[in-house]
Amino acid sequence: MTAAKGRRKRVIIMGAAGRDFHNFNVLYRDDPSVEVVAFTAAQIPFIENRTYPPSLAGPLYPEGIRIYPEDGLPELVKKYGANEVVFSYSDVSYEYVMQRASLAISLGAGFALPSAEAAMIRAGRPVISVSAVRTGCGKSGVTRYIGKKLLQAGKRPVAIRHPMPYGDLERQRLQRFSSREDMEKADCTIEEMEEYEPLIETGLVVYAGVDYRAILGEAEKEGEIILWDGGNNDLPFIRPDFEIVVTDPLRPGHELQYYAGEANLRRAHLVVINKARSAGAEVELVASNARAVNPRATILRTDSAITVEGDIKGKKALVVEDGPTLTHGGMAFGAGIAAARAFGAVPVDPRPYAVGTIKETFRKYPDLQNLLPAMGYSEGQKKELQEIIEKTPADLVLIATPIDLPASS
Repeated sequence: MTAAKGRRKRVIIMGAAGRDFHNFNVLYRDDPSVEVVAFTAAQIPFIENRTYPPSLAGPLYPEGIRIYPEDGLPELVKKYGANEVVFSYSDVSYEYVMQRASLAISLGAGFALPSAEAAMIRAGRPVISVSAVRTGCGKSGVTRYIGKKLLQAGKRPVAIRHPMPYGDLERQRLQRFSSREDMEKADCTIEEMEEYEPLIETGLVVYAGVDYRAILGEAEKEGEIILWDGGNNDLPFIRPDFEIVVTDPLRPGHELQYYAGEANLRRAHLVVINKARSAGAEVELVASNARAVNPRATILRTDSAITVEGDIKGKKALVVEDGPTLTHGGMAFGAGIAAARAFGAVPVDPRPYAVGTIKETFRKYPDLQNLLPAMGYSEGQKKELQEIIEKTPADLVLIATPIDLPASS
């Protein structure tokens, strides 16, 4: 369906509080031929039923833009007479994407996946990007390694992190983090702190937020090299000069089955196969798939060795894993269970002690057994996490999240 002559094309952007806002800001905000009538939200809890504020939406949107739950898309297309639905989030299977496309088309609207290049902002500094083919591949460790090497070489790298604006969008327009105090002042969620804190501990200043033109402008004043630290398996927001893409042999084949992971793989200058020590023939399968779609890329294998503090052999352990890796990342376990197996701990089942929204998470993801996902998208959810940890009988808590979880509670 196309818009009638003289009428603005009406667009609904499907997202998850990240790529959706970026696509709007870069591709649609200042285009008088397009009217974005609504955002939809999925994947992340508590991010719908908000408004993208007028201060961010610009003069064409004096009342801002409403954000609705994605399951209301059919009613929204009819209500607003939408001409096109723009898919703008990541780490989803091709089947998932095409089901949404089929829904939009059945409602009389078009369906679009925006150009990666068109949505990338050009930088005035060299840019190295670290992206992945799935959530939980270990890309942040690669970013930290590169940042550390650049610092040791006397360079001034600054990290720009993929967005996680789950709170007050105006307040989160442009964020700078160089300490734990900065994160606490910003009321960061556990997921945000998992991403920011390890980079800060490496010695990097981290920028993130909503308006990435403004974010890049500030980052370029402070750093001479930009490190793009991706989220999920999304494409970079800043145009890279060198693209590193991380793969996971514990999920072989996923590098060719998920959006936007395969697009990243095809663009990569360097493909990193993490967790090679934990996999067997799957490493070569991933390498073969990478060579098939991107023969120009260099392929690098890493061990991704796991270590633990103290002796945990024979002890009952409550394993706390990275939440996004287990939920939309699709993993049944993470580094915590791998560590328990390697060092002889006995994981205990926290599900009988689950409460509130985390109990619902276990219902939604029934394959999660003998581990606790570190869900913390709200203060209430953080309290639920703490309650489950305190109630679950165990000799120790084996924390496999990227942050100092006790200090964050």
